[in-house]
Amino acid sequence: MSPEDLHYLPLLDVSERMRRRELSPVTLLAATLDRIARLDGAARSYTTLLADRARASAERAATEIAAGVWRGPLHGVPLAVKDLCATSFAPTSGGMPLLRNSIPDHDATVVQRLEDAGAVIIGKLKMTEGAYTSHHPDDPTPRNPWNPAHWVGSSSTGSGVATALGLCFGSLGSDTGGSIRFPSATCSLTGIKPTWGRVSRHGILPLAASLDHVGPMARSAADAAAILGVIAGADPSDPTAIQDPVPDYLAELGQGIRGVTIGVDRAYNGDGIDAEVTDAVHAAEEMLTALGARFREVSLPPTDALLRGWIPFCAVETAIAHQATYPLHAGAYGPDLANLIEHGRRMTAVEFGAIMHERLEFSGRLAALFQDVDLLLMPTMPVPVPSLDRMAEYGQDDGVLLRMLRFTAPFNFAGNPTITLPSGIDAAGLPLSLQLVGPHVSEALLCRAGHAFQQRTDWHVRRPPEP
Repeated sequence: MSPEDLHYLPLLDVSERMRRRELSPVTLLAATLDRIARLDGAARSYTTLLADRARASAERAATEIAAGVWRGPLHGVPLAVKDLCATSFAPTSGGMPLLRNSIPDHDATVVQRLEDAGAVIIGKLKMTEGAYTSHHPDDPTPRNPWNPAHWVGSSSTGSGVATALGLCFGSLGSDTGGSIRFPSATCSLTGIKPTWGRVSRHGILPLAASLDHVGPMARSAADAAAILGVIAGADPSDPTAIQDPVPDYLAELGQGIRGVTIGVDRAYNGDGIDAEVTDAVHAAEEMLTALGARFREVSLPPTDALLRGWIPFCAVETAIAHQATYPLHAGAYGPDLANLIEHGRRMTAVEFGAIMHERLEFSGRLAALFQDVDLLLMPTMPVPVPSLDRMAEYGQDDGVLLRMLRFTAPFNFAGNPTITLPSGIDAAGLPLSLQLVGPHVSEALLCRAGHAFQQRTDWHVRRPPEP
């Protein structure tokens, strides 16, 4: 196989080839850097490319593997991280021009764990300003590789584009209301939003700390499971990190889903939802049934009030996160992030407390629902990937934003893990996606279910048109 053909191979495939010494990490990185040089000028996915440092890491991996030292499935694999992960060896801007030249004095725990596993960190990926909904006006937006006239999601935009276009073999994103899931959906990727606390947030620039999740974005459930297995786990630097041992996600992939009970709320999944989206979810239900899953009709706890609370709740926590720089440097902020912070600064304790009570009630009702089912099936977004023109028409309409958050934000409030899976191609030739939601710390089952689905479908191996 020539170097030109490597970019879309599964992460686990190139990993095994390197373990067997059939492929050099140096060769793999060179091919990846060549592809970035050819395509990322238009794709705009990287904010910082660390080519020289990555070459040194690849050479080190090659030497170790040749000596019989194998650190695991990420050893020698080119990966990239969202630019809110602190790196002591590169700027960490969080999509903010204000922090463009800021270099932390430490590495985020997830970055350190990737490097300890032998991964080759190839660069930092673009994101929306402060991980909210839009890029700073001075920062060109990454372009959807399936069609640049269409939305690429938010806020892990660079992670979605680079992974989908073969400019890395997997990436890290973060998710406060859907920011792993939206770019995964728009770019036809598999994204895992873990249980809140399953992955350490130490060294992660926050948007809203109690809603923020860090997780992998990859081209298959198996590849995402490999990354999650490295970054998950307790962390003394993050007192909110879950102490439970981390399962061997890869070892459990082949167990299938026979006998697994999946709940579906047909009204929630269908009312006001685009027909192409619901048809793809129905088709997935049939496939999962054929794989041995059992379906049960359920009623999701009410979400309308909770969704209305997402913007103000996020606003308060964002205002807290930016106290050191806002309003002191307010002029350096883009309008959307500044407006969010101002909203948070105006909120009263009573208003915030009411949203917290709604959050606790929803979380409790959802936990009770999982006494009867193992997983929930639903869309990721209520519509196919919208065009940029349509997104511009939406403007600043909070009602549109809340509709987009319908299937995502409730599970940030509750902290439940989800997996986003490609589920079809719409009439415009753009990807469709679905979402499976599990109870806390059920990532192993979500990975199994995603892998089983992808063993019988080929949506995840469909690629965007070559530029």
